Formats: sequence, C-alpha cells, structure tokens
Amino acid sequence: MDTQMKRGLLDICVLAAIKNEDSYGYQIIKDMQPYVSMSESTLYPILRRLETAGYLTVRSLEHNGRLRKYYHITPAGLARIAEFRDEWQEIMAIYRFVTREEGHG
Repeated sequence: MDTQMKRGLLDICVLAAIKNEDSYGYQIIKDMQPYVSMSESTLYPILRRLETAGYLTVRSLEHNGRLRKYYHITPAGLARIAEFRDEWQEIMAIYRFVTREEGHG
C-alpha cells in the first residue's frame, strides 16, 4: 500500500478510536486490534502529529502512581472523520472502476 495513503488511514483509525471517549495509548492499540495492527512505536508519532494538527488534545492524569496521557478528540478531529467519510466514497468509486471485469463497461 502507498505509504502516504496508509499514513492517512492510520490517522483516521486513531481518531475513530477516541471519538466516543478519551483514551490512552495502550487502550487505543487494544481497541484498534480487531481491525488494525499497530505498535506503540507507530502510534505515538501519530498521536503527536494529530495533536500538532489540532485534531486532538492531551491531558495527563495520575493512574496507579504514574502519569498517563489521555487523548481527547477536538471538533476539528471530528470534522476530519466526516471529511474522510466523504472522501471514501470517491475512493470506493475508483476501486470499483479498477476492479471491474473487462468487457463490462
């Protein structure tokens, strides 16, 4: 898969993982696991990139004597998911065109 496309898809997956409730790194990976395999070394740069882009915010809370970073999706992050849904329709149309059987239009 094209690296840029995969990167964009993983960004959307991370946003989708936290769209309903705040979460932290290990839990995000666990929630995505049935759909997408991701390591911590892949996740944390994505989280930093999404924070820089304004798609999520971060807050630290103490948990069992240690600080844990919780990620919260912003209105811009929710809007990015909505944009992705619209873009996906175009991607699926391209996919249908590329995979159509020869001789059928």
